[in-house]
Amino acid sequence: MGALIKGGNAFVPTVPLRVAVRGAVDVAALLLTERGRVRGDADIVFHGAPVHPSGTVRLVGGEEGTVWLETGLTEIEEDVSRVLVVASTENGALRDVDGLSVEAVAPDGTSVARYDMTDAGGETAMVLAELYRRAGGWKFRAVGQGYLNGLEGLAVDHGVDVAEEPAPVAPLPEPRAPEVRAPEVPFQLPPAPAPYPSPTPVPDWTFGSFFEPRTRSGPGNDVITVKDLPPGPAVVELAVDSDGYTGLWPLDRLNKEGSSLVNSTQENFRGRLLVSVPENGRLRLKLRADGPWEMRVLPLAAARRLTEDRLECEGPDVLLHTGGTADVVFRYKGSDNFIVYVYELAEHDDPTSLPSPGSSAVNEIGRRRETVPLPEGPVIVHLMRADGPWHARLKDVQPHSGVPGKVSEPRRAQGWLRRGRR
Repeated sequence: MGALIKGGNAFVPTVPLRVAVRGAVDVAALLLTERGRVRGDADIVFHGAPVHPSGTVRLVGGEEGTVWLETGLTEIEEDVSRVLVVASTENGALRDVDGLSVEAVAPDGTSVARYDMTDAGGETAMVLAELYRRAGGWKFRAVGQGYLNGLEGLAVDHGVDVAEEPAPVAPLPEPRAPEVRAPEVPFQLPPAPAPYPSPTPVPDWTFGSFFEPRTRSGPGNDVITVKDLPPGPAVVELAVDSDGYTGLWPLDRLNKEGSSLVNSTQENFRGRLLVSVPENGRLRLKLRADGPWEMRVLPLAAARRLTEDRLECEGPDVLLHTGGTADVVFRYKGSDNFIVYVYELAEHDDPTSLPSPGSSAVNEIGRRRETVPLPEGPVIVHLMRADGPWHARLKDVQPHSGVPGKVSEPRRAQGWLRRGRR
């Protein structure tokens, strides 16, 4: 397809599109509602938070000077009507960037829309393009709207709260009553007590190594090797288009099969699996798939978070809990096994291994409602078997003992805007 001019638009196929931004710039995506505003910090995808909580928009690496956004248009939440593609510079203006462009690419590698930026000026941040809903499908628009006031100006225009969070102030102890002395001696107040140390927020997720996601695909049965991964737990996201059997097994250094990760007759299998990368950094997996498949290997930090909002999914999954003690309520609608393990990481210091989960927290068959008590985070909740739809949410969430009062996770927006404030 020919390149669009500024303001031009075109329909794109409603499939998982990859969007390439070229020019060696910082890239982000904003997910907006019909009002043109984010719903909160979670709707910002950038280098410090490369995966949207829904999993539908991801920032991944590419060849030198190119950054890719993966957008699952078929699965983006109904509340989201636009996905902005944002470019910014840490030093200098966008007019100094050579070859700044944005291009949407279909799964087969076909270019479906492209915009070459040729008239940038002194702006340091810009909405390059957007994907937006129209007439039941999606369109791509070449936007090219720059901001001389940088990311902060762009953020304000789209509903991002740009205010810096005040440093937490620890309360002073109640003053002690003055010591009563003999009447002839005047009262003397004791020295002012030292303030309590400032609380340290519980980090969002620090267990395990971060790495750029790796993608593999194929037409059927295969043995997959992914090299140069950091040792330790990781997430494998698998999608198979088939009405037959799907099986997946890890292979050790002698090519012996380990315990099955997937053993499913579910049509069009979808799921996320917890794996352990060996010390040599080579993850080897044997796949039985009666149809085409795609696999992504993701860092553990890319797993979905459990919150008090309802999380709906289908198939096995890996979930993270970072708050205080809580109960997680599952509603499983499948007809086969539903098996859940909980890994408590608070006292586990080795990021290259997982602690023993003990016995399964849930091991049942068929439709059911289960409530599982969770310890304080960080915790991995592994839905090892779930051949059907389910939803989950937290209830009775208590403050984390690491912080007096309510736990406050670091704000995603502040990490995104930090470069723009230098």
